[in-house]
Amino acid sequence: MNKPKALVVITPGFPKNEDDTTCLPPIQIALKAFQQADPSLTIIVLSLRYPFSSETYQWNGITVISFGGGNKSKLFRAYTFIQTWVRFKKLHQEFNIVGLLSLWLDRSAFIANLLAKRYRIQHFCWLQGQDAKKGNKFVKLIKPKGLSLIAISDFIADEFYSNYQIMPKHIIPIGINTNRFTNELNERDIDILGVGSLIPLKQYDLFLAVIKQLVVDFPTIRACICGAGPEMNKLEKLIKEWNLSANVSLSDELPHSEVLQLMAKSKILLHTSNYEGFGMVNLEALYAGAKVISFVKPMHQEIENWFHVNSSDEMVTMIKATLSNPDYTYKRIMPFSVSTTATAILQLYAYKANAIS
Repeated sequence: MNKPKALVVITPGFPKNEDDTTCLPPIQIALKAFQQADPSLTIIVLSLRYPFSSETYQWNGITVISFGGGNKSKLFRAYTFIQTWVRFKKLHQEFNIVGLLSLWLDRSAFIANLLAKRYRIQHFCWLQGQDAKKGNKFVKLIKPKGLSLIAISDFIADEFYSNYQIMPKHIIPIGINTNRFTNELNERDIDILGVGSLIPLKQYDLFLAVIKQLVVDFPTIRACICGAGPEMNKLEKLIKEWNLSANVSLSDELPHSEVLQLMAKSKILLHTSNYEGFGMVNLEALYAGAKVISFVKPMHQEIENWFHVNSSDEMVTMIKATLSNPDYTYKRIMPFSVSTTATAILQLYAYKANAIS
């Protein structure tokens, strides 16, 4: 009897249930698209660290095996490695595993690489961003070939090559699922929106500094930062110190659907991060009709309504031009769809897919 085909995805974390919409939204959307691209393919997720409990559960029809590694000791990580190996052996007996996909070039890729060699199956690693920076010890341990690497953007491919002299062969951005958006573009009563974790990398103190400059010319400007993280108290103090309480609101972390609603009400998504793999929030904001202004340019090609600047002063100038233009038209832009993403990744694996064209 023929065994069912399966793709095994190894990741450091995954949503603990279907309501956990704030955990890795891009990965959630991508895996659902894999299912739609080839319904005959079983998707199985091995999650090493999160959820923090060891369990097997169903997530939107996908089997998730969580090992609950968390931030535990080296001894427990070794135990997790053994458990992963044992579970994969059982999966290999039950399924015709067409390949492994690791998310991030980290411990997930290290384990996937060993499994791929042991069972002689294909393995691709999808570089997401931070793993392309200098100092990634797993690059030396794995010694990946460019053919086995998928970069989420041109920027990440170039960054990885600059740091490790290995050029990822495949550039496949995460696309968006348009079904999650409302049909109409709303009236935009939020001038500037920021979305993301409140961590130093995102530079939300700079976001507030930009608003501080803009208030001089736009005293009623309205901005909102949507996110949670360790910098919340710092940002609250800056808002008070700079007298921005009437202009800036901190909405904390919201469900993904509510974030999309905020985007549909916003004129500009301001992305002040100094490093970004791609940032699906930027793509979502574009499709919601907002203009995107950021420091990082993810792709070599220009993307309509996505503007890249080199300094906070340039950000201020760009925002002033937008807010001063009463005739500016807000329209949907979709550079990449998640269905295209899913098809591109699945086509890398040498198997006959029923629905991929």
